[in-house]
Amino acid sequence: MAITYTKKHQVIVIGAGHAGCEAALAPARMGCKTLLLTANIDTIGLMSCNPSIGGVGKGHLVKEIDALGGEMGKAADATAIQFRRLNTRKGAAVQATRIQADRQAYKIYMRKVLEAEKNIDIKQRMVEGFLVEGGKVVGVKTNLGEHFFADAVVVTPGTFPNGLMHIGLTQISAGRAGEAPAVGISDSFESLGFKIGRLKTGTPPRLDGRTVNWEILEVQPGDSDPKPFSFSNDRIEREQLPCYITYTNEKSHQVIRDNLHKSPLYSGVIKGIGPRYCPSIEDKVVKFPDKERHQIFLEPEGVATYEIYPNGISTSLPLEVQYEFIRTIRGLEQVEIMRPGYAVEYDFSDPTQLKPTLETKIIENLFFAGQINGTTGYEEAASQGLIAGINAALLVKGEEPLIFDRAEAYIGILIDDLVTKGVDEPYRMFTSRAEYRLILREDNADLRLREKGYKIGLVKEGDFESFLDKKRRIREELDRLENTKILPNSKFNEILLQLGSSQLKKPQTLKEILRRPEISYNELSFIDPPSRAFIGSDIFSQVEMEVKYEGYIQKQMEQVDKFKQIENIKIPESFSYESIPGLSREIVQKLSRIRPNSLGQASRISGITPAAISVLMVYLKRKELQSKESYSSFIS
Repeated sequence: MAITYTKKHQVIVIGAGHAGCEAALAPARMGCKTLLLTANIDTIGLMSCNPSIGGVGKGHLVKEIDALGGEMGKAADATAIQFRRLNTRKGAAVQATRIQADRQAYKIYMRKVLEAEKNIDIKQRMVEGFLVEGGKVVGVKTNLGEHFFADAVVVTPGTFPNGLMHIGLTQISAGRAGEAPAVGISDSFESLGFKIGRLKTGTPPRLDGRTVNWEILEVQPGDSDPKPFSFSNDRIEREQLPCYITYTNEKSHQVIRDNLHKSPLYSGVIKGIGPRYCPSIEDKVVKFPDKERHQIFLEPEGVATYEIYPNGISTSLPLEVQYEFIRTIRGLEQVEIMRPGYAVEYDFSDPTQLKPTLETKIIENLFFAGQINGTTGYEEAASQGLIAGINAALLVKGEEPLIFDRAEAYIGILIDDLVTKGVDEPYRMFTSRAEYRLILREDNADLRLREKGYKIGLVKEGDFESFLDKKRRIREELDRLENTKILPNSKFNEILLQLGSSQLKKPQTLKEILRRPEISYNELSFIDPPSRAFIGSDIFSQVEMEVKYEGYIQKQMEQVDKFKQIENIKIPESFSYESIPGLSREIVQKLSRIRPNSLGQASRISGITPAAISVLMVYLKRKELQSKESYSSFIS
């Protein structure tokens, strides 16, 4: 007999991983009564794999989450034990932030934040299915026979749906080490008509740091002046720890080759597709036979533990083989394994079954976020959780959804790729996926997205006021540089010569001088002391970026304008493609299945030809013209 929980919530979130935490916090902060259901309250916000946040592409996502009012950036700042800026010698578009987090501290931080949110109720339950009426989700049911009701449901089950762990040829039904899989909910996806596939991910063994010979290893320190992830923070005061670097060698590779028949990956046991950009050590040895060694980063898991994460040797080989090949590695000759490495297979839902809001097309008011959509990584999951939670709240409130296009945010690229192209392997974010990456930098995420986060109610008043002040100071400084001229004289020319720059022959503005490749904002202060007198580093870095990249940014903005022209041609959700002459049956089927919301999205669907887009554009414009003519005749 079903037990009905009498308190009705507006939003239910299933799962409390990185997607679930953001998915619950967003609607709660937007004023919606939210219920968070998780199989284990003790693992809220658990970093089940690498104890790191960010990286190239991924760091951009974290900055955007923070700009919109999400929590991941703040959690990273509060629990980081090492900060590193990546690609600092490359262009601004690919520079990124990455932190090592204290795994336990991160989990504790996130649980504390969730429990402190007055609009969130947290319950430890295993969800087994959905309550659906008239094609619309109205609640969920648990393995205890309870029925919980809500206006919208966000599903973020991670790797738990039909999770199957592999250590050698040993199989364990689990979503991750020590935790049971979610079988009932996975079965319910198929019963509702969702197309389900199978993916794989993996993790390396965890090592006992007391048994590592640190003295002979290469040290990798963090940044001496760490820059926070969150735009709400201006400094990092937590203790920083070093990481260390070592390498596999030919002996390691030979052990792996000799034992490939014991690998579930190479013996045919594992059917799910793994992440191409984060291969196991078995994959590396097989696919790159000429490579003499592979780099390993030894990353501490926290300040209160000896546990070490050896980034770069994910494996599902038997435990005895893991010991054998790891002990061939420099510095690890006597190492002890605290937790074995393993692979896990899990179910995912084809993300082309989603709208750009992350609401499913099959069941109304039901949202999917995270690894259920075929992605890999904490940052990709949290981004989706935030957007799904926001749109669930906006749906409940009867307001317009929040959708980003590819020129606005990496989050927009992530979701557009998923819902338009689907996945054939776990999806990971890279800067190379962005067509307009010069204007989608980490450093300007707040300038791009802060106002939208404030408008929907996620960015706090104080943070928004600080943001407006930052915008004002950037504008004022840009105006000052453009309107302040420097006259040629011996003093300034001598300074320019010392800086390796050409002398002034005629008056130039400070902006013109700063545009010179060899002159940085710091060096401009030798000529113009006010350049550093009254503004902080967050301001002058933005100003320098705007000045030095002005021409490139302008060209990219022109490209964006062209992109918007096709992106702004909207396609009604109920649009019938069958009646359009000139479209092949295959193209009609693809368009009808994915149901793009714009001509731009239609153009990115695999197999949709430019000729088909031209036909569709002509048809849509003709229909629009006919509608306008009909309206004109009606009002006359």
